[in-house]
Amino acid sequence: MTSSGDRGLPRGRRLLRPGDFARVYAGRRTAAAGPLVLYAAMREDDGETRLGLSVSRRIGNAVVRNRWKRRLREAFRIVRPRLPAGQDYVVVVRSGEPPTGAAGARRIEESLVLLATRAAGRQGDTQRRPAGRPHHGRGRGKSG
Repeated sequence: MTSSGDRGLPRGRRLLRPGDFARVYAGRRTAAAGPLVLYAAMREDDGETRLGLSVSRRIGNAVVRNRWKRRLREAFRIVRPRLPAGQDYVVVVRSGEPPTGAAGARRIEESLVLLATRAAGRQGDTQRRPAGRPHHGRGRGKSG
């Protein structure tokens, strides 16, 4: 009998520590499409590409959140060879139910590749904002 961990994404390919998530967020390299936002950061070592997931309670109950996480981990496992190497990624789910069926799985896979490629191409974006002023994507309006 095999455990579900044998088929899924091994722990070594997942971001698990808060410090790892903070480092990826601090890199400020993002891309968004539909319900997903992807953050990317270069690995500090020569280790394998890793994935972190953030699915808040706003998305739904535990069943919905876990469905998203399973879908995303499986999609990452499949498309990992197509992603830019030497990166850590965090995927944030913004809304809704995950797509279902084989077509839904393909949409998630395609989204991950597209978002990772976009975010990896934004390596110079960290130069545009002062390091002490994080950008959260929401303006405070015009100051007068």
